[in-house]
Amino acid sequence: MEKYYVNDHAQASGDHEVHIETCSFLRLTEHKTYLGQFYSCHGAVEAAKKIYPTADGCAFCSPQCNNG
Repeated sequence: MEKYYVNDHAQASGDHEVHIETCSFLRLTEHKTYLGQFYSCHGAVEAAKKIYPTADGCAFCSPQCNNG
């Protein structure tokens, strides 16, 4: 299982990206919310959408949950 976080600052598209703990893009994020441990990004994005309805997976660490 991976630890997942959501970026509290939206991207230019309005999406709040969901990252695994080891993602290099997460390290650049100052404001993030811990979502918990999940077997896949799908559960993490679902949890993030409860906070930010526009949550989306990171294109690099969670590409299967990224909607572009």
